[in-house]
Amino acid sequence: MKIDWDRRTCARRGHVTYAPDDPRLRVRLHADTALGEVWRCLRCGDFALGEPHGSGPAADAPLVPRGKVLRDLFILRFLAIERAVRGVFIVLVAVAVWKFSNSQDSVRRLFDEYLDVLRPVFRHFHYDLDHAPVVGTIQKTFDYKHSTLMLVAALLLAYAVIELVEAVGLWYAKRWAEYLTVVATAAFLPLEIYELTEHVSYLKIATLVLNILAVLYIALAKRLFGLRGGRKAFEEERHSASLLEVEESAGVMV
Repeated sequence: MKIDWDRRTCARRGHVTYAPDDPRLRVRLHADTALGEVWRCLRCGDFALGEPHGSGPAADAPLVPRGKVLRDLFILRFLAIERAVRGVFIVLVAVAVWKFSNSQDSVRRLFDEYLDVLRPVFRHFHYDLDHAPVVGTIQKTFDYKHSTLMLVAALLLAYAVIELVEAVGLWYAKRWAEYLTVVATAAFLPLEIYELTEHVSYLKIATLVLNILAVLYIALAKRLFGLRGGRKAFEEERHSASLLEVEESAGVMV
């Protein structure tokens, strides 16, 4: 079923009306009814009862996202939420690494105590806990230098900041954020592919596929790096979707 993005958004946020000074354009957006005057919504095109939200030259009217532009905005905000969640998670990991770096010895002793308690239990089920991959990985981290762990925490925090900046920029549909997202995401794709060669998991596969689709979608849909006509074509597409642009063109043709 096709989604009517215009009416869906108006149902949530309300209509956006505007009274242009141009009489030919004004008459196409205005009507009088028994209940009072009505104005066409610049987003969904339906008539809304009451005074317009603004008035003045048509060139000063708000550029209200419509149709495909609204769909693109919805997808960008989905990606923004995903980036924000990931950024917060990475911040928590960075904090955990930082705290661990300041208390390695106590954590090592606690881990060894729990390992001594659990070893007989796992041995009963014929599982060698001492040679388990997860246990081996944890034990290796105890041998890392304090400076190395601090560097890892700093790098994780820097990565989290990039993710959170992307999230804010994508939420407000900033073009610089779209470039940042494409460049930063594409830069980490080789690392994600390498991790899959080391260990395959459904989460890693899903993350890789999502990032590849995000890079392709944003670059093509937003016409970045000169693709599909570049910024000029993108701006023309946005303005051609404006209801005022449509009605103004129709008024000239009459």
